[in-house]
Amino acid sequence: MKDQLYLLRPGFMNAGMGPLYCSDSAPVEGVLSFFPQLRNLIDVHYLEFPRPRAPLVKALGEQNQSLPVLIVGKDRMLKDPELEPSQANGVQFFAQEKQIRHYLSTQYNLPQATE
Repeated sequence: MKDQLYLLRPGFMNAGMGPLYCSDSAPVEGVLSFFPQLRNLIDVHYLEFPRPRAPLVKALGEQNQSLPVLIVGKDRMLKDPELEPSQANGVQFFAQEKQIRHYLSTQYNLPQATE
């Protein structure tokens, strides 16, 4: 199974404000833009703003619906032993955009970001 990346669809409305984009999804989208080959290596999904976000509830439980999130593919070995994914329902995932970007860089042999 491929890694599953979930991002918030840009242009959403929240509490009467908008259109908006997610400031945590944007840097991950930037990595996808810099390295378009990733779109062939992982599955990218765009979700709407309102909750519940059914695909995430099903995979990670109701308490893990924040975006962005990357669900690590089943039986995938992490190349960076220092990366510690969260776990829910027996699934490994990253829910912090910096962790997601670092994972994508190390797992798919891409350049690392400067901090």
